[in-house]
Amino acid sequence: MGGMLAGRAAVVTGSTSGLGLAMARAFAAEGCAITFNGFRDADGIEAVMAELESAHGIAHRYDPADLSDGDEAERLVRDAEAAHGAVDILANNAGVEYIRPIEELSVEEWDRCIAVNVTAAFRAARAALPGMKARGWGRVVNTASALGLVGTPRDAPYVATKHALVGLTKVIALETAEDGITCNAICPGWIDTEFSMNTINTFMARTGLPWDEGLKQLVSPTQPSWRLIDRNHIAALALFLCSDAAAQITGAALPIDGAWTAH
Repeated sequence: MGGMLAGRAAVVTGSTSGLGLAMARAFAAEGCAITFNGFRDADGIEAVMAELESAHGIAHRYDPADLSDGDEAERLVRDAEAAHGAVDILANNAGVEYIRPIEELSVEEWDRCIAVNVTAAFRAARAALPGMKARGWGRVVNTASALGLVGTPRDAPYVATKHALVGLTKVIALETAEDGITCNAICPGWIDTEFSMNTINTFMARTGLPWDEGLKQLVSPTQPSWRLIDRNHIAALALFLCSDAAAQITGAALPIDGAWTAH
């Protein structure tokens, strides 16, 4: 099958739902073979893979690697290379978050955020980069956050790990600048994903406000546009970063946040 990514193979972590699934769909539509990964709706991913194979003529695979285990993050990449012959694109999208004041956080919650949000991205990149260098082409796309660029109360481990992921992005970009590899971080604001909707629905239930009024009250203090960002728009940005047109965009932390970080 043709497409901008024909003949390429990608690992997309956290891709059984939400933003990761949107990214995987966008890559697959351009001819890329995908290794899916994640826990949410893992049973349903078989149907998604069959749908994509029927639509685009490319076989995909699912790997349930637990990214809280760094060894599993590296194995995920190695097995994808063995199955598809290469990992040309690594999209580190998996993440966890615990929202509460610092003194109420457990050490276990802090450690899990570090493991999934940062260490897994490091370990996966560590495994993928040698092959990318040998082939002279590679794309690493890290899902950070607007909270990788600014802070907010009650979200210490998420803010800390997303800042760390932006820093890791810059180092990978510098170390691979001459190798045909790019590494960039996407920094979304409020997205139309299940996680955001849970927060919004809880707020609506508590306040009893109409949808538009409640959404504006909740979101506009941080995201001036106050509209949720379409996950497919973020996936389109990830796809562009994997294109040849983006060959000199590397080491960037790219907000897609309705002017959140323009404050």
